[in-house]
Amino acid sequence: MKKDSKIYVAGHLGLVGSAITKILNGKGYTNIIGRSINELDLLDQKAVLAFFEKDKPEYVILAAAKVGGIVANSTYRGQFIYENLMIQNHVIHAAYLHQVKKLLFLGSTCIYPRDSPQPMSEDCLLSGPLEYTNEPYAIAKIAGIKLCESYNLQYGTNFISVMPTNLYGPNDNFDLEKSHVLPAMLRKMHLGKCLQENNWNAIADDLNKRPIEGISGANTNDEILSILNKYGIRVNPLKSVESVSVEIWGTGAPMREFLWSEEMADACIFVMENIDFLDVNPPESHQLVSHEVRNTHINIGTGKEISIKELANLIKSGIGYDGEIVFNTSKPDGTMRKLTDPSKIHALGWHHCIEIDEGIEKLYQWYLSH
Repeated sequence: MKKDSKIYVAGHLGLVGSAITKILNGKGYTNIIGRSINELDLLDQKAVLAFFEKDKPEYVILAAAKVGGIVANSTYRGQFIYENLMIQNHVIHAAYLHQVKKLLFLGSTCIYPRDSPQPMSEDCLLSGPLEYTNEPYAIAKIAGIKLCESYNLQYGTNFISVMPTNLYGPNDNFDLEKSHVLPAMLRKMHLGKCLQENNWNAIADDLNKRPIEGISGANTNDEILSILNKYGIRVNPLKSVESVSVEIWGTGAPMREFLWSEEMADACIFVMENIDFLDVNPPESHQLVSHEVRNTHINIGTGKEISIKELANLIKSGIGYDGEIVFNTSKPDGTMRKLTDPSKIHALGWHHCIEIDEGIEKLYQWYLSH
């Protein structure tokens, strides 16, 4: 990419898209375009085609998606498969029609089977049943990988798919129903800490910034306590206000890998600047008559994991919450392990730098200031 190349970042206001835009700007790229959902609805194919016809992006980074944690994935199964299929179909097909030079498609490591060998290499794809709780989302992302792969093979496009592990960072989603596990725990423990300290000004400030089901700092204390209780942030009525507990779904035993979102963005730009489809599908391999092109996507991760229980205690310590953590074992754990094998991206020349303890501290400071 040249510094003045027109680069369209789909989902530029989201967790990864905003980080990609920030790093592109920092590297001196001067012609980055983005459209909010009010400006361009990616579920509307005619609107997407009209945008590509008018704005003619040379490069596309497809970071837009319908995303959420285990609660949202289980509750909104139809929306998750439909909206993700439509978004990626419309953008990828328009990129082909308008001869985009390179497209980067972002998926997720939930594409891999529930019982994949650990760590999960790219070759694990389609080798077994998916985890049920996020199956619709995973199937949509698998379709996106195959769409890119198939267009490359039939039409000679340069569309590359990257599969990030669990991401967290600036502009994360802290909605207690729809967010992923790390930001949800961080917010719950922040609110629990405020309850312990009887700091209703801080609670009101939090809810004014991010209302929960319409409940803001303007509501009564009883109304606030009721909505917090619904989401597992509770004051023991038999003890003083300092007796606070935060509920977390599952046993705490599942292992998860986490990557700082700005490092994911750095990896995306590294791929856009340095890696083409032929680099993950070398032409010399085509000399074999029986050669089948599969699994050309690239894992992006740290190769390190932590249990949900260990993560909860790390967040608890990092933000200074002194209350109880309660694991609700009647709720699902999801996949027990989801550790990526980042060997391919390492071989191509990229490695992560920010570890989980530093990342939690950075995210909490960002949360407090935004």
